[in-house]
Amino acid sequence: MEYNLADLFESVVDVVPDREALVYVDHPGTGAERRLTYAELDAAANRVGHHLLDSGIRPGEHLGLHLYNGVEYLQTVLGCLKARIVPVNVNYRYVAEELVYLYRDADLVGLVFDAEFTDRVAAARPRAERLRYLVRVGAPAPGAAAMPCVEFAQVEAAGSPERGFPARSGDDQFIIYTGGTTGMPKGVMWRQEDLFFAGLGGGAPTGEPVKKPEELAERVAAGGAGITFFPTAPLMHGTSTLTAFIGFNFGQRVVIHRKFVPEEVLRTVEKEKVSSISLVGDAMLRPLIDALSGPLRDIDRSSLFSVSSSGAIMSDTVRRQFQELVPNAMLLNNFGSSESGFNGTATEDSGPERGFRVRVNARTQVVDPATYEPVAAGAVGRVAQCGHVPLGYYNDPAKTAATFFEKDGERWVLLGDMATVDEEGVVTVLGRGSQCINTGGEKVYPEEVEQALKSHPDVYDALVAGVPDPQWGHHVAAVVQLREGAARPSLEDIQTHCRDRLAGYKIPRQLVITESVQRSPSGKADYRWARQVAVAADG
Repeated sequence: MEYNLADLFESVVDVVPDREALVYVDHPGTGAERRLTYAELDAAANRVGHHLLDSGIRPGEHLGLHLYNGVEYLQTVLGCLKARIVPVNVNYRYVAEELVYLYRDADLVGLVFDAEFTDRVAAARPRAERLRYLVRVGAPAPGAAAMPCVEFAQVEAAGSPERGFPARSGDDQFIIYTGGTTGMPKGVMWRQEDLFFAGLGGGAPTGEPVKKPEELAERVAAGGAGITFFPTAPLMHGTSTLTAFIGFNFGQRVVIHRKFVPEEVLRTVEKEKVSSISLVGDAMLRPLIDALSGPLRDIDRSSLFSVSSSGAIMSDTVRRQFQELVPNAMLLNNFGSSESGFNGTATEDSGPERGFRVRVNARTQVVDPATYEPVAAGAVGRVAQCGHVPLGYYNDPAKTAATFFEKDGERWVLLGDMATVDEEGVVTVLGRGSQCINTGGEKVYPEEVEQALKSHPDVYDALVAGVPDPQWGHHVAAVVQLREGAARPSLEDIQTHCRDRLAGYKIPRQLVITESVQRSPSGKADYRWARQVAVAADG
């Protein structure tokens, strides 16, 4: 057996077939749910894998998942992996033009989509020449575009529940499409063996990775049940799908909701005795705090021992507020990306004063992007990782050449994050280089300013962007959403608050109050939107 995700999943199924694997709440608050044991989820995935092969999709071809969270999402991912078909995530917020780009760039030959997206799929499909096989989940709304497709129920009925797939390999691919806030999305190509170690911790994200594939099932057999993982962000953003696979690798239970509804997340925590929640930054943590501080103040959250964030930072102020409400839970700001997997976890002294500080793993360095050599303590460089890294970007040799490099006989990936490193090896992440604001020759990274802004008692959420300025080149603009009922602060109030936390050139010179800060469904920042709002307000 190799480090293949389908092989590893099946090895876990074989030792705990009757253990509950997946709990799905369709429409929070309605009580509609599905529960599958490991054996049932395995059989459901087999049906999808066999049907796709029987329908003419070949191993190595690409199938898109244009879906909300649901059993069908994970069932289809597993079915693809079993059949050696490459699963590709599709952002369900995309409109037709963006979908055309992704369908074509990813060379999709098949697509599984939610009925709600029928019109968008119908508009995009004629220009995606290779897309030949469509599977629809659910019934379309009256008046939706007519389009030839197979119903997911037919897939489940037609496919065999048995295994019987050809031998697989650790070289089989898994593609994660990322981006879209700073440019068109890019498909990160992972060998499954590399993804298992870089993104899934080698079967033990908090301990020693397994030393042979068989060891994963041996560990599951030797342990017991009792941990429930709850990825609350959309599965289509990658992090949640990887969190689900981490749960499966432990032989534990995974809970998912169709959409993020904070009150229902907390009710599920109580009902299912959830142990670990994963989410994306303040945009998802703040609504949980609001619910715990108000209508659900008496709900039982004693089972919760871990809340982790990837893709956006849980700010220091928000973390403290949550900690007061759930004192037994650890709050972990994890640092990583679609191109690197997991790099490290923020230190306890991270915050507005010291920045986002990460104690990284041995495979991660801060390097000079021109020479790829490690930078001196205190110097600014880019985060890079060696070892288990992706093969590159699908269909994009130019970006692959700019991002991946060879050094000392090892393959490296150069991330977009700028950072410094201190004498003890602790990395301070400054932010994405693509978002850096150059003001009067000084560089300002939005995330650092956002941390300071969100520590203001009246600020609920904030994004920072650079606005053209005749004197400074660009000035720092803060786009701020206030807490409900908060007094409207002046620019001077914000500047005074930030002055104790930031150097003078980093302090916002412009303040825009907005009804709500725009983010992706997973909570990631939309800097293009913030820049447009700030420029429009600057007049």
